Amino acid sequence: MTAASPSPVHDVPARAEAPLVLDTAPPRTLDFRALFSLWANLGVSLIGFTSAVTVIGVKGAELSLAAAITATVAGTAIGTSMLGVAALIGARTGAPAMALLRGLFGTKLSYLPTVLNIAQCIGWGVYELLVIAMGAQEVTGTQGWHWLFVLLAGVLTTVLTIWPLGSIAVLRKYVTIAVGIAMVYFTVQLVRQGVPNPGAGNWSGFLTATDAIIAVSISFVPLAADYTRHARTPGAAYWATFSGYSLAQVWCYLLGVVALLQSDGDATRIFSSFTGVAAGWAFLLVLVVRETDQSFANVYSTAMSVQNLLPTVDRRLLTGGIGALVTVLALNIDEFTASYYAFLGLIGAVFVPMFAVLAADFFLGSGRRGWNLGEDAPPRPLMLVAWALGFAAYQFIAPTAVGGWQEFWQDLQSSVGFTAQPWTSASLISFLVAGLATLAVQPRR
Repeated sequence: MTAASPSPVHDVPARAEAPLVLDTAPPRTLDFRALFSLWANLGVSLIGFTSAVTVIGVKGAELSLAAAITATVAGTAIGTSMLGVAALIGARTGAPAMALLRGLFGTKLSYLPTVLNIAQCIGWGVYELLVIAMGAQEVTGTQGWHWLFVLLAGVLTTVLTIWPLGSIAVLRKYVTIAVGIAMVYFTVQLVRQGVPNPGAGNWSGFLTATDAIIAVSISFVPLAADYTRHARTPGAAYWATFSGYSLAQVWCYLLGVVALLQSDGDATRIFSSFTGVAAGWAFLLVLVVRETDQSFANVYSTAMSVQNLLPTVDRRLLTGGIGALVTVLALNIDEFTASYYAFLGLIGAVFVPMFAVLAADFFLGSGRRGWNLGEDAPPRPLMLVAWALGFAAYQFIAPTAVGGWQEFWQDLQSSVGFTAQPWTSASLISFLVAGLATLAVQPRR
């Protein structure tokens, strides 16, 4: 497989679909509007509403409203800038996200981040089905049909992945408008009820909140090229991704902040804030049904990642099997746990520095001469070293809260007398460490 340049638009059939195997040039059918709609829809998430608790902070030490708004805007701008660059690289090369890493790490070494991304996508897919079921239960006023809602969401998700470009076309024509109307309605209704400010004047924890927002945007970096490889131009890929996702995520999280503050910070009651307004159930139903585009993206990108390992397997078989797996896992998990927040932290620690290595090498290193994306791409272990240094920097500053793992990094902090300061952003520092390390190990020519 080699990097592909954009195909002339007039050479692409209007109803062209995504390739079934890896080694096929992608049709370039997605214009700015289609990509803007895709990323705007992905930026609005039921999980985003509930995850707004990571912005507000712990009860009794909540951020001020001004700090929460600033953290949301700043974190989104930083994270989505990275997302936009990843989208641009996908449009330039025509390669799926994990196949791109063949050029960065070499084919065999690219299997490591590929496996991590498969785990991430499956995890997000399970969470999405759970939150769809939670929203559906709130709309219907029943707690007994959880399994049915999970099953229906899983089936719809899997069907969407069979015709991914067709699904994106539906998003552009119909779904985005309905979602926009629902968001405007909820914003007006909730703001009219007043916005409490329990943490007035408090900015302590601002960078922690910013890092959490960056991590959410970054979670899409290893997925972006799976869709923007079909972009008509790299410029459209970047600006549609940046503008669509930024607008939607800021709006989603701030609306979530308002709903959570009106629910006394209880994330389990957030959907009650939506159904508590006039006709709220109808508008929430729009967002619940639309949430399947999130699970669609995770299942489809899982299949794209698996194709980096098994390039000749039909993606329809892969998405069918992965959709079934995610559904079965969701049926056997009852609710969210604290592990979700550790999951978010780990995503940032893994993919922020990986993106730094990707961008530094593509624009300033070997990528300028063109990457080998074939199955014979030679190993580049020094790129793994740069990535590992960035990951270690992130964990050293903000260890992921997982048992003995967190204790190891805390002991290391104590041994060198390090204490995290309000200005120590794990995302930004790990990005700089990984990026500079990548440039430092570039071959001299």
